[in-house]
Amino acid sequence: MSAQNLTLSEFHLVGFQNLQEFKFIFFSIILIFYFKTLIGNLTIILLILTTEGLKAPMYYFLSHLSLCDILLTTNIVPKLLNIVLTSKDIISITGCLTQFYFFGVSTVTECFLLTVMSFDRYLAICNPLRYHSIMSFKLRLHLVLWSWLISFVISLDLTLLLNQLDFCNNNEIDHFFCDFQPILELSCSDTSIVKMEDFVLGVPISLFPFVFIVGTYTRIVLAIMKMPSLTGRHKAFSTCSSHLAVVFLYYGTLIVIYIVPSRGSIKHISKLLSLLYTVMTPLFNPIIYSLRNKEIRLALGRFIKPKLSSFSI
Repeated sequence: MSAQNLTLSEFHLVGFQNLQEFKFIFFSIILIFYFKTLIGNLTIILLILTTEGLKAPMYYFLSHLSLCDILLTTNIVPKLLNIVLTSKDIISITGCLTQFYFFGVSTVTECFLLTVMSFDRYLAICNPLRYHSIMSFKLRLHLVLWSWLISFVISLDLTLLLNQLDFCNNNEIDHFFCDFQPILELSCSDTSIVKMEDFVLGVPISLFPFVFIVGTYTRIVLAIMKMPSLTGRHKAFSTCSSHLAVVFLYYGTLIVIYIVPSRGSIKHISKLLSLLYTVMTPLFNPIIYSLRNKEIRLALGRFIKPKLSSFSI
């Protein structure tokens, strides 16, 4: 093998080279967002685990969504912070594939959890009399376990295929984390099988849940419009609006990033959108749910009040 085709053992994550003049401001903003994300999602998980009034199925699914957000942001942000300070960060191929694996797990799991949550809202609004009998603890447990399990298996399959590729020549990943397409661009092997596998697995994972969610909420809206009580309609819309906001935020950035071709200047836009998807969305989720949900606000108030009283004594 010639010198210029030596097999690589590490990659260089380039990150945001055009933001180096503002790297300390950028670093501070990302760090603050990261801590707020951890605090917000951990608070939601803690409230749901310890508050008796938050034992409904929707809160059970919400706690797993928060756990998924913690996994996503913790997998990406620490490495991103190092890239911002050093301009370029070295990561081994094994470390890169590990990051890609957990990124895939958190991404796919969130798709499934949002789908499950839409099904939960559909049952609660369109079939309220049978809601609790259908959405039993056993069904909740199965829905969540299968969401995580399928994500682990699918992400492992793609990661093992990437691990079989050879990487040579250029070792710079023009991104701030190890995403699928940037990794493929550095391979000097035939990537057709990997691309086909990604398409076969990716379309059902992204398209089918989105179609299911749209169909479910169409039925929900039609059911809400038939409610005779204005108060009932308002309460139902308020309950669903938080979930819809999260869905549109999540899928909106996901579709733009992975459907729009990332070439030239579009590539920089794609990286900024990826920043929104990996850093901002996990932060928005607890804010949206806590501000729009009366039960969580009340539980948070009861949780904070004794702590404030102890400080004032």
